[in-house]
This record gives sequence, C-alpha cells and structure tokens, in this order.
Amino acid sequence: MTYGKSIELFLVNGTADSIITAELSNWNGKAIKIPRIEVAGCKRDDITQAGVYFLFCEEADGLDSVYIGEAENVKERLVQHMRDHNSEKEKYYWNTAVIFTGRDLNKALIRYLENRFVETARNLKRCTVLTKNTYRNTVMKESQISAMEEFIESVEILLSTLGYKVLEPLDKQDKDVSDKEKSEKIVLHLERNIKDIGKIEADGMRTAEGFVVLKGSHISPVDDDTIPEALKERRRKADIESGVLKEDMLFSSPSYSAMFVIGKSANGLTSWKTSDGRLLKDIEDI
Repeated sequence: MTYGKSIELFLVNGTADSIITAELSNWNGKAIKIPRIEVAGCKRDDITQAGVYFLFCEEADGLDSVYIGEAENVKERLVQHMRDHNSEKEKYYWNTAVIFTGRDLNKALIRYLENRFVETARNLKRCTVLTKNTYRNTVMKESQISAMEEFIESVEILLSTLGYKVLEPLDKQDKDVSDKEKSEKIVLHLERNIKDIGKIEADGMRTAEGFVVLKGSHISPVDDDTIPEALKERRRKADIESGVLKEDMLFSSPSYSAMFVIGKSANGLTSWKTSDGRLLKDIEDI
C-alpha cells in the first residue's frame, strides 16, 4: 500500500519561472530550483550550504542532458560552472539548477549522494549524464548509509514533483503496489512484416507519461522519410544490438512508439494490440 505525502512548494518571487523551494513533511532536507540567470545575484543562505545539485540542459542534438554534482558551497560551484562555460572549458549550457541541501551534510555524505544519483541516472537512461567521475569508495558508517538512502528517496520524489524524471524508472512499480495492481497493467504487442527484412515484433505498455517500448523488442533496421527526423535520431542513438532493443524507451504517444519500431509512418492506436487481439483504440474508448 502506498501513502500520501505532503509537499510544500514556495514561489520565492511569486512566479513559477523564478526560484522555487520544495520541502517534504518530516524531512530535514530542502530542494531549491533556481534559473541560471538568478544564481550569481542570489543572496539566499541555503544555496551556499553543502549539497548535491542537478544542472538541466539540452544538447546540440536536442536531447535532454543533466550534470549531477556535489559541493560544500553549492552557489560557488554553480558560478564556477558558468565561468568554465564562458572560458570554453565546459561545452554544455544549463538553464536550470535544482539544489538539495540538508542538515548535517558533509563532504563524505554529499560524495556518496552524488555517486548514487549518477549511477541511478545512467542506469535509467532518461537522459544523457554529463558527469564524468564520482567518488565511488566513500567510507561511511552503516547508520550514515541508511540515512542517506532515505535522503535519496526524498530527493527522487521532489525532483519528480518539480518536473524532472531523471531518477524515476520508465515503468515505475513501487514495492508497495499490490500484485493485483501490477497485473492490471496491459502489455501490448505489435507485429509488422517489413519488405526484405521479415517480421518485426515488439511489446509496449502505456504509462502515466506516455508509451514505453519494452526492451527485447525487435526494431526495424531501416526507416524512411515518413517519420520525423527527431525520431530517426532516436533510432540511431538507441541501444540496439542485432535488431533487438536493449533498454526500455519512453515516447510521447503510441504512434511515435510504433513508428520507432517499424521505421515507417504508423497509427499507434491500431498498430498496438492486446494478447487477445483488441486494438489499443478499443481499450481507450470511453
């Protein structure tokens, strides 16, 4: 069983495009979302504390990316990032930072947090992780590790609440979700015969965010001009070996996911079917 959580969001300057703080009830940490253009002039004490931070940006190819770091004075480190970009030491340009601070965080603890967040983000492959190296062998007490794992859970919740899913699985199945709730998730199937290639088969699933093509699906090695260039780019960058998708991939719609699989224009509502032959459009009929 899952339980509700109370989150307090505060628009520091009265607008959603400026600084926002977020706090969970009964948690000693705090999230601060701040635009790049406000960092240098910000006088808040909480962003000068020890903490971890996420820098969200967009790569030249249009894909999302994130830099995850730690610092004993987060503001000083963010300003250094901006200086490094201006001097061309850093190639990426971030627009928004989300900072997490907490009572009694020290260098060892924030190094542990940084490494855990980087590993999680890389494994989930929601976006490109720009962080190069982390401290993987931080020596900590068992009690400290336990406390930081709880801290991590709170960060995951607040980061997602602020609109960044970098630490959230594509098909999130909480450990407290009942077997009945899990079984109600419908896996859909797509089959298509491609000329000169043969039959392509894939599995997918609807989620709250869109449509996920599941790893193990077969992906056509060719595409044509009936699909968008952005989709062609995703096909080129996807982790595919011998025509088999090696990771779950999220798409904004069933049609985009179907086109990704077959490499041609397709209607996802009629391409995806249940095991008993029902079309996706029939499932969605109200």
